[in-house]
Amino acid sequence: MLNKYTFIIIVPLLCLLNSITPAKANVVIHAAGATFPYPIYAWWALRHGRLDGSKLEYNATGSGGGIRRIEQKVVDFGASDAPLSQTELDQYGLIQFPTVLGGVVPVIHIPGIKTAQLMLTGPILADIFLGKITKWNDPALVQLNPKLALPNLPISVVHRTKGSGTTWIFTNYLTKVSPAWSHRFGVNKLINWPVGQAGLGNGGVIQKVQQTNGSIGYAEYAYVAQSNSPYALLKNADGYFVKPTAKNFKAAAGYVDWSKKGTDIVLTNKPGKQTWPIVGATFILMYKIQRNPEIAQKILSFFNWCYQEGNFFANAIDYVTLSPEVKQNIRGVWHQELHDLYGNPIWPIIPR
Repeated sequence: MLNKYTFIIIVPLLCLLNSITPAKANVVIHAAGATFPYPIYAWWALRHGRLDGSKLEYNATGSGGGIRRIEQKVVDFGASDAPLSQTELDQYGLIQFPTVLGGVVPVIHIPGIKTAQLMLTGPILADIFLGKITKWNDPALVQLNPKLALPNLPISVVHRTKGSGTTWIFTNYLTKVSPAWSHRFGVNKLINWPVGQAGLGNGGVIQKVQQTNGSIGYAEYAYVAQSNSPYALLKNADGYFVKPTAKNFKAAAGYVDWSKKGTDIVLTNKPGKQTWPIVGATFILMYKIQRNPEIAQKILSFFNWCYQEGNFFANAIDYVTLSPEVKQNIRGVWHQELHDLYGNPIWPIIPR
């Protein structure tokens, strides 16, 4: 049955593939990567394609797939929620720049428990995904939620399959709040999960949680909101239980030095009374030396338009946009670091 979630996620893809005919699409951009930003990339591509006749073919393979494909030079750009280290960027001659921010949210399916009723802490969340807490009426959960009638029901964990930037953000947070998680797994896009079942992409996790009684998973908030999935509150670094909202995601961004590069750009477990603790940016990966300047210019023109005109669409489906200052800094990076084979800048003008 079609619902709001289906419309938001599926219809833009169909429009993207079908509304721009090959005769009109004078340039086709091939890309692959993160599912985290896929909904907003689809909306942006649909609207921008109508303006200049270009077509974006984006394969939402997950962040691991996006990184592999750009490293193999089979796409024009890759997309990843897991930022590459400066060493990795230098090794392949890449730059990365962020497009939007979003929150990773614990989604639940517990009989009698509605959205924002269950409270969780980082260590308890880690113990659930470690398989140490196995029932919803575990004493640790009951003590944290004395007003809830938590059922004597096994916890069914749902996690991502394949290499996932959402998993990278999630495990980055767990590593910071749980020594047990840090010691056993640490931060990675792909985890040898001790418990649970796997879902393909953010949408696949949502679907399995919805279908499985007593389940808990994690997904990017745009998917959670558009599917109307119940979620849990999380205790943040300052000790407050907060909701996942755009305002609370944006609060985390204020504690990041955006002039840094590589994996220094991380937004998990930041301070602040309102800050949601699991926030991440999603990134575009491009080669510094571009063999096809026309395609590269189309890519930058697309993202420049997204920065200038795309805020409304991003906010409408629960993403957080970057500040004007950060966007202008990114345009400066394009100008300074992206060149054709002869050393000419791909983005010679830095519009405001």
